[in-house]
Amino acid sequence: MNLIIDVGNSFIKLAAFDNETIVLKKSCLKSEFLFEVERVLKQFPLIENTIISAVGKLSEKELFALNKKTIVFELTHKAKIPFTNKYKTPTTLGVDRIALVSAAAIQLSKKNVLIIDVGSCITYDFLNAENEYLGGAISPGIDLRYKSLHNFTAKLPLLSPENPSELIGNTTESSIHIGVLQGVAMEIDGMISSYKEKNKELTIILTGGGAHYLVDSLKNDIFANSNFLLEGLNYILENNKNKC
Repeated sequence: MNLIIDVGNSFIKLAAFDNETIVLKKSCLKSEFLFEVERVLKQFPLIENTIISAVGKLSEKELFALNKKTIVFELTHKAKIPFTNKYKTPTTLGVDRIALVSAAAIQLSKKNVLIIDVGSCITYDFLNAENEYLGGAISPGIDLRYKSLHNFTAKLPLLSPENPSELIGNTTESSIHIGVLQGVAMEIDGMISSYKEKNKELTIILTGGGAHYLVDSLKNDIFANSNFLLEGLNYILENNKNKC
């Protein structure tokens, strides 16, 4: 069995895989990390290998504790991946994006795929039918847009995301919700349309913690998969166990 650890900017996601089947998924604060890992390893004593995908950072103490209990592989741009990376600066390509494209390469081979990950940032990643990763785009995520409206203005409140029921806001709060969430939905629809102009046969994957705010607002046909990054990390770990 495999343990998947995705270290984000705010939370850490943990998942356990039995072959290709996810049998556990949870999130925790960074302060709870070692406690939660202990619980997962007790629940699934057959876990032998771990992959760490870190946008944020784990401490030396945390890494040492993991290495005592499992065989650890830390994902970097040097990993064996199931696609041809044509990004001009491969050393700067985020490990989360590497994992997402890996999942697309395995699950959707010989297809043009646009992966949209709605997290702290919104990332767009394009894999063509020849299994070549060409790049994509990065824009501010949902929470970041709410925070920027509050932090860089004098009077706008800090709100938590909430799907608007109308197109016209009649309060400051409703106007912010519409501006942020409808703005993101229109951005994503516009990006999809632009990609479709050049790639008529295009599969779109929507994933990430903020994806559920957008599924009903997007006009384009999409496949929503909240586990896509975790599945990509599991594929990479299986292909790199000899490097652990």
